[in-house]
Amino acid sequence: MGADFGYAMVWVPILATILMLCFVNLSVRIGLSTDRGPIATVSQKMGRVVGVLVGIGAFLVTASFQAGNSVGTGAATNVLIGGNTALWAALFTLLAIGFLWLPRFYRNLERVMIGIILAMLAIFIITAVAARPDFVAILRGLVPSIPSGSTAVAVGAVATTFSVVGAFYQIQLVREKGWTSNDFKVARQDAALGSIILGALSFVIMVAAAAVLNPAGLSVGSPVDMAAILEPTLGRWATVMFALGLWAAAFSSLLGNSTIGGSMLAGAFGVEKGGLDSARVKGLITLVIVLGGIVATLFGGIPVQLIITAQAVTIFVVPLIGAALVALARSRDRGALRIGLPQFVLAVVGVLFLVVLAVTYAVGLAS
Repeated sequence: MGADFGYAMVWVPILATILMLCFVNLSVRIGLSTDRGPIATVSQKMGRVVGVLVGIGAFLVTASFQAGNSVGTGAATNVLIGGNTALWAALFTLLAIGFLWLPRFYRNLERVMIGIILAMLAIFIITAVAARPDFVAILRGLVPSIPSGSTAVAVGAVATTFSVVGAFYQIQLVREKGWTSNDFKVARQDAALGSIILGALSFVIMVAAAAVLNPAGLSVGSPVDMAAILEPTLGRWATVMFALGLWAAAFSSLLGNSTIGGSMLAGAFGVEKGGLDSARVKGLITLVIVLGGIVATLFGGIPVQLIITAQAVTIFVVPLIGAALVALARSRDRGALRIGLPQFVLAVVGVLFLVVLAVTYAVGLAS
């Protein structure tokens, strides 16, 4: 967005981060006050049918976008050393499966993803500063506005940072760490830090693109085009460093996205007990990785029909998951962790916002 609309849309990642922080907090409260996994908790309160719908829907959302992660690893490697994108995607799909079955998978996954995100954040912060952005324009961009032709892009950007399925999975993450209601302060800070870092990454990338690409009239159509953002800092090494960052982000997403999708499917099948230590859960995570790898290998990219399907599934599933989170967090079952009225109101606003996103997608698909 920074390349096409300058600083006018810098409010988008900030709004998305605020909403993400709210919903991640809901999930932390639920996870610390339940003795069940995410889908089982939904099923207990709202019935098995709703639980299955949420589980299968979340699986379909993640599975639909999984091919993009596989393609990203292949495309980045192609930029670095050449070769066939599809073959590289297949190779890294196999590598991801091997990583999944390592002992202490969750701890390894957490370390890898934190390291990658922090490295990318540091690179883009340095780039944004080196590019000498217009701070007055940034301040003006904090006032919400929708430039002509930016609606679809804004919707996509918000949906990327404000990941309700990702927030929902936080229920399982706090359980994986063995935390209880007594650890709420630590768990809340841990979850909030991750959301803030991701939001900050989106923000600085947009600022860097607005400072470097927008004045030159350049748009982003490939990884090489995105690498131009890093040129003020890294010069001729920009393409290499960006390709490394792209690979790292794609590979970490390949693992993280599939972990969520497989775990949600396990919940829908009623086999989520044991979490990431369960062979059955890992088997379903492997299924998500393989599905994405097959699509990436066969097509060498993401079929348009798959993108449309992913968007269609999102229309119905994401608002449902958001509403379920709000209902569970407001339930008296949460005890002392039950959300108060101010957070409840913000969460309802978030659900309404999800409905608006869904309607926007629907209108776009119909036109």
